[in-house]
Amino acid sequence: MFIKEIILNNFRIYKGSNTIDLLPDSDKNIIVVSGKNGFGKTTFLMSLVWCLYGRQMEKVDELYQKEIVDKGGYGKYIGNTLNRLAKTKGETKFSVSVTFKDVKIPEITCNEVKITRTFDTVTSVNDRVEVLIDGFTNQLIQDLTTEGKQDGEEIFIRDFILPIEVAKFFFFDAEKIVSLAEINSPEQRRLLSRAYTEVLGIKKYEDLKDQLENIQDDYRKKSAKPQERVEFNQIETDIKNKQLNINELENQIQDLNQEKVEKQSESNEIQMRLIQEGNMMTLEQLNELKSREKELNDKNSNFQNELKDLFDLIPFGLAGETLMDVSNQLESEKNYKESKYKQENIEEKIKHILNDIEKEKKTHEGIISTDARDFYEEQIKKLIRKYFFSDVPELPSIFEPLHDFSNIQTNELSTLVNHLKHTFRNAFTKLNDNYLRSKSDMDSIRRKIRMAEKDAEDEYICSLRSEKTKLDSRVFNIEKDTYDLRERVGGLRNEIKTLKQRQEELRKKIDDSRRYSEKDKKTQELIAQLKDFIKEFKITTKKKLEENILNELNTLMHKKGFIQKVVVDINQAGDDVDINLFNARKEKIDKGTLSMGERQMYASALLKSMVDESDIEFPVFIDSPMQKFDKDHAENVIKEFYPNVSKQVILFPLIHKELTESEYELLKPSVSKAYIIHNVNTDASQFVKIEPDCLIKKYDELYAD
Repeated sequence: MFIKEIILNNFRIYKGSNTIDLLPDSDKNIIVVSGKNGFGKTTFLMSLVWCLYGRQMEKVDELYQKEIVDKGGYGKYIGNTLNRLAKTKGETKFSVSVTFKDVKIPEITCNEVKITRTFDTVTSVNDRVEVLIDGFTNQLIQDLTTEGKQDGEEIFIRDFILPIEVAKFFFFDAEKIVSLAEINSPEQRRLLSRAYTEVLGIKKYEDLKDQLENIQDDYRKKSAKPQERVEFNQIETDIKNKQLNINELENQIQDLNQEKVEKQSESNEIQMRLIQEGNMMTLEQLNELKSREKELNDKNSNFQNELKDLFDLIPFGLAGETLMDVSNQLESEKNYKESKYKQENIEEKIKHILNDIEKEKKTHEGIISTDARDFYEEQIKKLIRKYFFSDVPELPSIFEPLHDFSNIQTNELSTLVNHLKHTFRNAFTKLNDNYLRSKSDMDSIRRKIRMAEKDAEDEYICSLRSEKTKLDSRVFNIEKDTYDLRERVGGLRNEIKTLKQRQEELRKKIDDSRRYSEKDKKTQELIAQLKDFIKEFKITTKKKLEENILNELNTLMHKKGFIQKVVVDINQAGDDVDINLFNARKEKIDKGTLSMGERQMYASALLKSMVDESDIEFPVFIDSPMQKFDKDHAENVIKEFYPNVSKQVILFPLIHKELTESEYELLKPSVSKAYIIHNVNTDASQFVKIEPDCLIKKYDELYAD
């Protein structure tokens, strides 16, 4: 898939209609789009993300999420996007169009797909999205529209262009992707896991397996007893209803968060006016305090989330004695299995030896009495055990396995026990202390802000305070309601998990007693094959990803051999992914200790490896491409990363700072097209196409000062 062209119309700094051709030559995959700071490089990347995802763009990059919050919500954020010059001339609409080439749509032949997102600052409540396939609307879009909601275009973009969960791997600020090296919290790892399963194609196989299991459930119902059929249908209905409830609650949470951002913004504006009236604090001081307050609030939220994860472990700590009993039992079961296997191996070898002796006896001319034979056979057994298998313990005469855990389950429990025994207490104490200290600092800042408000009782000031109190109260209630809704979502998910366990038990019960039709047998066979395939696919993909990340790191980093091993850890449920690096001493490397350049190397290697292992062919857009690299790293990235990360790579460098002349000379053999974003006036920029050989020269001519 390629992006043929992008058209920006009255979008921020881009006055009127501005078209840029991004289709690369077959042997040159890089397009360079440069310009001075403030001329529209970042805006260009933001326009593309907005065109594809609209209100959901905050899920692509935390930068957009922060800007939306700072502006007081998506409505205000996007409402201020209209070009200022166009606004003075009475225009109210802005739009972005992206034309794709070589899009693969099942059962549809097409040359081009054009997506246009439009917003009218006067009439629009939501964005309006249009998708044209070879210049025409398509029935597929209508088929994707769900329950009367006009979101078929949004679904089409996520399903056939690029899933939003993986967009961060294709649109990124190279200076900020270092955040991938700082993923530590469970929620961050869960987000990485969702992107991991989506990018690597695991999800589509799991979806196919689920569809086949649904088909098989229909066969089960036909052969099930009436009571079992009723229970089976009830479980299916309950799971579906609870999932619908979860979707509804999550929509409510999203709406409440949007309202919270808007109300908080209004409260902050009133607070600023109160402080201005009081003349006790400058706006710079206020903004500094507000910035510090937000930073502490974010830290507190992270602390609370981490504390909540630790709280989940407390019941296991309280049941420590029982947990240790389980752990000891599992250790005994593991030892028993190993001993049993070894004993069976010993018995097998002894059997072979005695058989060989028995064969030799047939050629022996003398007579061996039964007593002598039995004596020597018994001695042979004892001596084999004594001299060859003395370290193998005897099996207990009576042993009953209680749990029969798999090795993975046993290791997970062992990890939990070790965590509770050795690190939980210190981690909990440290986290709780940090939370209390941060909360105290935030309370102190809020007191300073309140003290700065004018202590006056005139009607205007009172009305401001009254309005601010209402807004703050609403924000507090929203936070409480959101917390309650999240708890309900968590409860419903646990209920679904329990229902699915009962559903699986019922499936096995019905399977044990029913007769299989040919279609049923085929479905069962396909499901079994898919399960085996998915298991093997995950293992293979995990290993390949580890190898690819290590190879990319060794290619990009100039400290060769610094990282000796990469391990991708995935829990059994597949909803938690962590990537660990090890040095030559087999010590785990704390990614927080890496330099900013090394973090960017790691993040780049991860991105490249994920893209290589995926079946997604999509252009890669990179802002600030060379920001944190030293000379050696920069050379490695230019030669190895950018020419190979995708068939179409669009770079947004700041010439002479993020891309020097010598670096551009290294890059130039792979450059297909080059553009300079030229600022015509303070409210208008436009794209100027430059021959790649002349890019630096033309840039210097335009900005000689």
